[in-house]
Amino acid sequence: MDNLKIRLVDFTVSESTIERLKAQGFMLWQQGQTVPWLTIINLSQLKPSQLAEHLSGFSSKNFLALLAPEQGELAAAAMQSGVQDYLLLPVEDEQLIASISRLHRLEQPDPKLIVAAPVSRQLLMLAHRAATTEATVLLTGESGTGKEPLASYIHRHSSRAHKPFVAINCAAIPETMLESILFGHTKGAFTGASCDKAGKFEQANGGTLLLDEIAEMPLALQAKLLRVLQEREVERLGGSHTIPLDIRVIAATNKDLRQAVENGSFREDLFYRLDVLPLKIFPLRDRKADILPLAEHFLQSFNTQGVECYFSRQAREALLGHDWPGNVRELENCIQRALVMRRGQAIQAAELGLSVSCDIQVPETPNPASGLKESKRQAEFQFIVDILRRVQGSRSQTAAELGMTTRALRYKLAQMRDAGIDVDQLLQRAGNAA
Repeated sequence: MDNLKIRLVDFTVSESTIERLKAQGFMLWQQGQTVPWLTIINLSQLKPSQLAEHLSGFSSKNFLALLAPEQGELAAAAMQSGVQDYLLLPVEDEQLIASISRLHRLEQPDPKLIVAAPVSRQLLMLAHRAATTEATVLLTGESGTGKEPLASYIHRHSSRAHKPFVAINCAAIPETMLESILFGHTKGAFTGASCDKAGKFEQANGGTLLLDEIAEMPLALQAKLLRVLQEREVERLGGSHTIPLDIRVIAATNKDLRQAVENGSFREDLFYRLDVLPLKIFPLRDRKADILPLAEHFLQSFNTQGVECYFSRQAREALLGHDWPGNVRELENCIQRALVMRRGQAIQAAELGLSVSCDIQVPETPNPASGLKESKRQAEFQFIVDILRRVQGSRSQTAAELGMTTRALRYKLAQMRDAGIDVDQLLQRAGNAA
């Protein structure tokens, strides 16, 4: 806490606020001291075109800007220039202290969410704000950008942190099963329903439910979801009574939901029910400063051989030069592959398996609808494998969890074998890893 010096520029605070900040370990910066941890700067007299030059005159680890309420364009420019957060004048003491404390908490390392780029730190600031409310959050971003880890972060920093966090991928579950898995079912509700079973909403009661790939939910089911969100109660499939819910919902998608509403594939009323606090996660190519910290994190996580490994200079350059169309998920797979392929402690660029060509090759793309269908089929297969791993390969337990007969499960497994997926080998690997 010794280095938590705060510089005030064109702004003053009361003595009582100074004392409260001192009690939390913060001190006002004095001329001649080292670079301050935070600069609180009044920008209300500036134009957006003057912002970059003005900020360049101050050395600081973090910036908190103060703006007039009508300066929306300046606020956007400030955030793009690396300002961590901003407040609107006049500023209340409680609001100022809360913002400073929030910035300080974000300085603490979170092993489950690695951020370094200014745009990522700003997103984390917004996520932390969202966590202090009960409002529904809508996370958007390309596939593999880290929507589920961010949802988990919001849950962990909310008042519901000690309650369950339940995530469900709406694209990974067949339409015929999704309603039962979400809302639960009673015994005899359908063929194979041999007992009562709580759905994901009930499992997450008191905590947080993440509805990932929400855009893939069928329209008929969207209507039932809307009612559950409005009434805060759920009725199991085949049931006759409702179950009260105390739940925080976070939705996530890699699609443009506004466009989906226009296309008629997503309900407009549900969209507005979900789009209360929208948070956009930028692709990895737009936050280059996150690449190496994430790579180092994955290197430490996957290196189980007890040998200290590191990236060579060429490997680091290759990581920074790659476009990462698969985002964080692609980076994670890349590091895992490099650890297998390495021939020494220093991981070389060639061992990353990344393309060194600067030319962008655009592959021939088949019918987009067939590509989407294949993606959903692969997601369904992955969902089945995940359950098989959890129940240690038991076909009967897997069928029960999926709400299907063992015969139907055998048919699915045959489809997976035809697609080149060796389920038994995957389960054997999982057993060896355990």
